[in-house]
Amino acid sequence: MPGWLERANPPPKGVSPSVTLVVFLRGINVGGHRSFRPSLLARELSDYDVVNIGAAGTFVVRKPGARDKFRAALTRKLPFEAEIAICHARDIIQLEEDDPFAGEPARDDLTRFVSILSKSGKVPARLPVAIPERGEWFVRIIAAQHPFVFGEYRRHMKTIGYLGKIDALFGAPATTRTWKTIQSIVRILQPLE
Repeated sequence: MPGWLERANPPPKGVSPSVTLVVFLRGINVGGHRSFRPSLLARELSDYDVVNIGAAGTFVVRKPGARDKFRAALTRKLPFEAEIAICHARDIIQLEEDDPFAGEPARDDLTRFVSILSKSGKVPARLPVAIPERGEWFVRIIAAQHPFVFGEYRRHMKTIGYLGKIDALFGAPATTRTWKTIQSIVRILQPLE
């Protein structure tokens, strides 16, 4: 993937990709566990101009101020402990521009995803990696550019368990979103027409 470059187009008024953050919470509202309403959390953090995206714990933070201070405020407002991954908006914008899936034909039986590592990890010696390694794979990692891991998974009941193996593979906690969710985030970050 090319390097992470500043976007040429200006962001919406009041939104700067150099300071705007994107937050990903891990394991929220999955299978009835650790359930809460992210939209209410976004309202409680309105001083930071937080925009909620969906029910999985994904937020755009337009006025985060000091990153550590925002993280502390977010942690205090969460109803339980959660793994938190935070990225600069410019890196998410660049993800879509670089499109790690370009040249790969889309298939109806596969979902493209991005996992975000919440701390430094290691990259496997060889990519792509299939999980499980033998037999039919359910998760396939095709590329990695810290803190992002790119892949695709089959729509199957076993898939969630195999996605959990990304942590061990990269040596860091990872939270996963579909490529469509990443594209939705970019639309929120793009300049208003």
